[in-house]
Amino acid sequence: MTRPTLFPAKTIAITGGARGIGYQTAKELIGRGHRVAIGDIDEARAKEAADELGISSVARLDVTDPDSFRAFLNMVETQLGPIDVLINNAGIMPTGHVHEEEDTVTRRQVEINVLGVIFGTKLALQRMLPRRAGHIINTASLAGELSVPGLATYCGTKFAVIGFTEAARQEYRKSGVCLSTVRPTFTNTELVAGTSGAKGLRNAEPQEIARATADLIEQPRPFVRVTRVAGGMVAAMKFVPGRLATALGSALGTDSVFLDDVDMGARQAYLERIRNS
Repeated sequence: MTRPTLFPAKTIAITGGARGIGYQTAKELIGRGHRVAIGDIDEARAKEAADELGISSVARLDVTDPDSFRAFLNMVETQLGPIDVLINNAGIMPTGHVHEEEDTVTRRQVEINVLGVIFGTKLALQRMLPRRAGHIINTASLAGELSVPGLATYCGTKFAVIGFTEAARQEYRKSGVCLSTVRPTFTNTELVAGTSGAKGLRNAEPQEIARATADLIEQPRPFVRVTRVAGGMVAAMKFVPGRLATALGSALGTDSVFLDDVDMGARQAYLERIRNS
C-alpha cells in the first residue's frame, strides 16, 4: 500500500511512464504526495495513464531525440516547477540469438536504453547544477551486472547505463546533484511476456520496483537492487569462478529462459509495438 511521505514533496519527471514500472512508480510517488509528470512515446496511452493517475502533466516523449526531451522537461517545469528528480525509466528488451537480431531492433535498444538515459541525464544536469540540488535516477537492471544469454544487446545497454551513471555520479559528487541506479531483477511487465523466469527465483512485481525507487528518492544512495534475493545472488556471483557460474546458470535455467524457452506468440504484441514506436 502506498504511504504518505514524511519528506517534502518534490517535482518528479518519469520517462516511459505510460506502462509497467514507470506507471507504477508514478502511482507510488503520487500516493506519497509528490508532484509527478510522465512522458512516453505512446502519446495515446500516456494520456490514458495520466487520466488514471489523476495528473495533467503528460506529454509525448521520444527519449532518443534531445529536442523532444528538452520540450518535455520544459513542460514539467512550466506546470510543476523546477524538477527535483528525473527518473530515466524508458527501455525495451527484445530477446533472442544475437545473430538473428534485426539491425533496427539492435539500434533501437541502444538509442532508447543508452542514448535516452545519457540525453536525459545531460539535460537534467544542466537544470540542476546551477541550483546545486537534484537527483537523477537511471533504471538499469541486474542484467547490467550479470550477463544473460538471449539478452546480449539488452545486457550491453544496461551495463552501459550502470557504468555511465557511476562515472557521472563520481564526477558530480560535490555538486549537490545525486545520481543513482535502480537495478531490478526480471519484472512482471510486458518486457518479460512469454518467458518463465529463472528456476527458484521469482520475478519482481512492478510495484516493488516503484517502492524501491520512491525510497531511493527519500534516502539517496548510489544504487538499489530489487529483489533482495536476486540482488544478493548477483552480487555473490561476482566472486564465483567462471566455470561454476556457468553451471549455476544452467541449473537456474538462465542459459535458455530467453532463448529456447520463449513463447514468441505471447511476445508478439510487445515486439510489434517496439518495432513501430
